[in-house]
Amino acid sequence: MKKKIGWTLAMIALLIGGSVLYYFGTLSLYETNEDLYEFPVPKNAELTKESEYGKNYDWSRASEENGIPSCYEWAIKANGWKKGEREGASVFYTKGDHTIDVISTNKKLDILRVK
Repeated sequence: MKKKIGWTLAMIALLIGGSVLYYFGTLSLYETNEDLYEFPVPKNAELTKESEYGKNYDWSRASEENGIPSCYEWAIKANGWKKGEREGASVFYTKGDHTIDVISTNKKLDILRVK
């Protein structure tokens, strides 16, 4: 009986812990941007340039070799965006009629609207 209660409590703790990690990994570190069709942007990314096509950021977690961190991938997916094809450092995401091109290079993140 005690083992059953122990396993139940362990599972509850695991679910709560997982929920907290999911929240901090996907929701609290990223905010949607109206100019980019409500695409999530890292809160700690520094806007360096803005054009009619999108926005460029300095972001220490961006990498050309590894792309974007998995927690950013989760945030994008949690906001309803579907990952498309990858072409080098560029990954396309779609949601409805909108397409966003995310280009991740070393410490640089470009988020561009595709027309």
